[in-house]
Amino acid sequence: MKRVFLLILTNLAILLVASIVMSILGVNTQTMGGLLVFAAIFGFGGAFISLAISKWMAKKTMGCEVITQPRDNTEHWLLETVARQAQQAGIKMPEVAIYQSPELNAFATGPSKNNSLVAVSTGLLYGMSADEVEAVLAHEVSHVANGDMVTLTLIQGVMNTFVIFAARVVAGIINNFVASNDEEGEGLGTIAYMAVVFVLDMLFGILASMVVAYFSRIREFRADEGAARLAGKNKMIAALERLRTGPETGAMPANMSAFGINGKRSMTELFMSHPPLEKRIEALRNRG
Repeated sequence: MKRVFLLILTNLAILLVASIVMSILGVNTQTMGGLLVFAAIFGFGGAFISLAISKWMAKKTMGCEVITQPRDNTEHWLLETVARQAQQAGIKMPEVAIYQSPELNAFATGPSKNNSLVAVSTGLLYGMSADEVEAVLAHEVSHVANGDMVTLTLIQGVMNTFVIFAARVVAGIINNFVASNDEEGEGLGTIAYMAVVFVLDMLFGILASMVVAYFSRIREFRADEGAARLAGKNKMIAALERLRTGPETGAMPANMSAFGINGKRSMTELFMSHPPLEKRIEALRNRG
């Protein structure tokens, strides 16, 4: 219930900010240029607002407990390991957190390289060896160092803009076609037009999600390579092998799963945010 409330609150904030910006700019959506501006404001606005509050959202939705003062040797080792890897990667020390979950997973998020959060599940922290956890942390630190959160946000913004713009352009074409073949020349009614836009949003959204997933899979390979440099190739391969034999993922919300090291499986790779673990292991083994 808490996650649903936060999601609704975020979307309302996006709508409010976008509406204010459109009002200030005097955007007229009846023109092609105005429609494109409208699409870009909502497309990029939503993506960047989500990025700006990503750390806050992650802490709230996942129940992350940020480590400020280590309570035991495990937490002390966790902070030291992330600090060392962050220094090697040339970024500021991320916030480090633990969240309660039996699944083997971890994620990184944040609006910039020097304002980030690395979080691990209790299942991963206490269910994997120290070498494997070190490799997973290196993978997440590499995501931060590569600027993957910002990159994926830009890609998502472009795709959002495409979906909003294309759906309304095609709906307009359909409306004009109906009007030209209608004796009264009225075209689609308001409700019918909105229904067409909704269906097109869904269809174009599916195509857009495939593009975003493709780039997400590429960044996973890059983060694996970064982890191999920071922690060692054999440790990273061992960590991926352990994830492959571990339990099915699913506890992480959809808005966070793309940032986890262990992504949800799908019937088709086209919609997967993470490459199959077998392919990731093979890529590392073939790496010089």
